[in-house]
Amino acid sequence: MSILILKQSEVERLLVMSECITVMRDALSRLARGEVYQPLRMIINPPGAAGDIALMPSYQSGERAAYGLKAVCFFPDNPSKGLDSHQGGVLLFSAETGELMAIMNASAITAIRTAAVSAVATDLLARPDCRELALIGSGVQARSHLEAMSCVRAIKRVRVASRKLEQARRFAKELAPRYSFEIEPVESVEAAIRGADLIVTATTSDDPIVALEWISPGAHLNVVGSSIATAREIDTATMAAAALFVDRRESTFNEAGDYLFAMREGAIGPDSVRAEIGELLIGAGKGRGSSDEITLFKSLGLAVEDLASAEYLYRKAKATGEGAWVDF
Repeated sequence: MSILILKQSEVERLLVMSECITVMRDALSRLARGEVYQPLRMIINPPGAAGDIALMPSYQSGERAAYGLKAVCFFPDNPSKGLDSHQGGVLLFSAETGELMAIMNASAITAIRTAAVSAVATDLLARPDCRELALIGSGVQARSHLEAMSCVRAIKRVRVASRKLEQARRFAKELAPRYSFEIEPVESVEAAIRGADLIVTATTSDDPIVALEWISPGAHLNVVGSSIATAREIDTATMAAAALFVDRRESTFNEAGDYLFAMREGAIGPDSVRAEIGELLIGAGKGRGSSDEITLFKSLGLAVEDLASAEYLYRKAKATGEGAWVDF
């Protein structure tokens, strides 16, 4: 059997953001209807190692049934070396025979599908008149989220804050020519957030970088950076004050530091999660309650999102002739 191999540039070319948003809507809807299956991710973090590795298996049923497995390493110091912090591969397997069908670059899939899921959440939860975007972080996810947010809201201005002002300046200089709106580097997270009605946090911070008093009434937050139980970007007061939405409850209760720290401090609990994004898509959950309510989507990233992306890429690559086909 021949398997498809897609490198990073090919994934980026084939997985168009606007199309990936549609793919993620379908994947999250299928999750809410019980048509996909995934266990919690398995994370191996050896003492003293420079990074860790996560294994994320999943299965989707129906007409496009398939198995998927993402094996991805997280090395937080990679950006200083000019590398994405996430490195790995997504494997696609036949649901009929178990044969390996494809190996795809996981960094590219993760970057695009994560931002696409945030776009789905934003479209469902953010006020329609959102125009001011605060972007916290200047790495891979910040870049993909800038594109994703502009797909679902008519952004007029972006303020970007990073660990160092020079990083924010480089980000703005690089990306400004691609967009019609202003991208302004600012010196602090507070300066970025004050007055924003749409906020994306995409950092590698272990400790809260966002305070409730900076957030305007009616703002929507996509909280993306932390995906482990021991790190968080959002303070407890914000977690308690916001209407909380997640990609998957089970994952949130086991893996989301933003939730777990606030829960252990007694500020929130399982009932604080208003709905999963998939539940909103199929009409089984309640979304934003009022125009001045703060809404917060805690993104963890799900294996079913990687599987849906890989299955879509496989079909598109076959149709377009992209990628390399190798006997296996």
